[in-house]
Amino acid sequence: MHEMALCESILQILEEESGKQGYSRVKAVRLEIGALSCVEKEALRFNFEVITQGSLAEGASLELLDVPGQAWCMPCGQAVEMGSLVDPCPLCGGFQVQVTGGEELQIRDLEVV
Repeated sequence: MHEMALCESILQILEEESGKQGYSRVKAVRLEIGALSCVEKEALRFNFEVITQGSLAEGASLELLDVPGQAWCMPCGQAVEMGSLVDPCPLCGGFQVQVTGGEELQIRDLEVV
């Protein structure tokens, strides 16, 4: 379950940034999650709540923003949207696609005090 490790990393970033930016409490975290990132959203939500207990982010809301998967299809030469790493090209049905976006998991912004 790599979502726990992801939440631990997110909390570490929040703590490091609180020292740099001078905030003491995180009220909300907005994350961009790519459709191809292989992150289970409900597991991420659960682990975020568990990992942040007793921290500066305890009780913070977690908003997950979807980022569509993007790929370049080599047979038809088109940029296409992908829902999964194993999907064929929605235009030609080919499987020779190179992912160009949608694998990210990043903090978009925070609400802090």
